Amino acid sequence: MFCLCVFLQLAALERQIFDFLGFQWAPILGNFLQIIVVILGLFGTIQFRPRYIVVYTVWTALWVTWNVFIICFYLEVGGLSKETDLMTFNISMHRSWWREHGPGCIRRVVRPSAPGILEDYSYVSVTGCIIDFQYLEVIHSAIQILLSKCAFCVSITKS
Repeated sequence: MFCLCVFLQLAALERQIFDFLGFQWAPILGNFLQIIVVILGLFGTIQFRPRYIVVYTVWTALWVTWNVFIICFYLEVGGLSKETDLMTFNISMHRSWWREHGPGCIRRVVRPSAPGILEDYSYVSVTGCIIDFQYLEVIHSAIQILLSKCAFCVSITKS
């Protein structure tokens, strides 16, 4: 269980960093809760506190549900659209950090030349990506689901 918790923490921390870079507030909140509950589950396992393990088990089910939602969101299943500001709680127009910084992506910033347009506004053109950003987000969520399913099975046997 300890090694599995370490992998869960590393995966959540990695995801947290990239969500912070993209100002994705909903995933940041979810990742933060994941980090806290994994620590709680680890403590419950080491100290043999069945209540903590039960809390961890319930959270893991919610975490898997959240990651399934993320997959549906980025693959635009069921009327969801990755172009909405849902992940930022509709407070900014930021998108996934991977959109402009994915592997192999060439980012080109085009400044507006028309008068009256704010100078800090720019259009970003991205080309040459090896893998599209939505698939990177889906891969991250799939890894989270896989690790969580393993941890869920272990936590059920421990409680």
